[in-house]
Amino acid sequence: MKEDYLKMIFELGGVSGKVSNKQLSLSLDIAAASVTEMINKLVEERLVSHTPYAGISLTKSGRKAAEELVRKHRLWECFLFDKLDYTLATVHQEAEQLEHSSSDQMIDKLDAYLGHPEHCPHGGAIPDPAGNYEVGSRTTLAQVNDGAKIRLSRFVDNHDLLEYLESLNFVVGQEFTVNSHAPFEGPISLTAAEAGNDIDVSFKAANNIFIDEL
Repeated sequence: MKEDYLKMIFELGGVSGKVSNKQLSLSLDIAAASVTEMINKLVEERLVSHTPYAGISLTKSGRKAAEELVRKHRLWECFLFDKLDYTLATVHQEAEQLEHSSSDQMIDKLDAYLGHPEHCPHGGAIPDPAGNYEVGSRTTLAQVNDGAKIRLSRFVDNHDLLEYLESLNFVVGQEFTVNSHAPFEGPISLTAAEAGNDIDVSFKAANNIFIDEL
């Protein structure tokens, strides 16, 4: 669905950043050819712009549509996670269904009921009714150098990724030291600041984990 593409471009690139076909293919787990086909459709609808060899970004109308979708989706994730005890890995699919059947009035009431949360359970910013939100980090774990001290700030909203991170006991806010990047897109070795244990994170996952350098 085109809505999934708009949300993922927003997640990966924000309001002005450019993302590649490869990033979308990895994060959505969709074949590169299918990504190219959908991006061409979104360009025709003037929801995204695509500069060859530079990347894909949201247009003004695409950004507005993405922000509205993300607001609905992430508020439902907060409700499912905080009130119904869904796990981080299971909120996405339920929220995906709920966002498409929710009016703006319902979402505003849900927002008030939840106390106007600013972030969803996996760290994504939630736009307020006026479209304001905190612009988070755009630096991924895969991009930082060996020896860097980092804090996990956000995970891309992907079921398989969140399930994988749950198996590693990763939560937003944890701090680590980056030990090494294995060659040929191998795993990235981390040491947990609090527990002191070493953890290997796959290269694919590391491209979908956003961090703040400390």
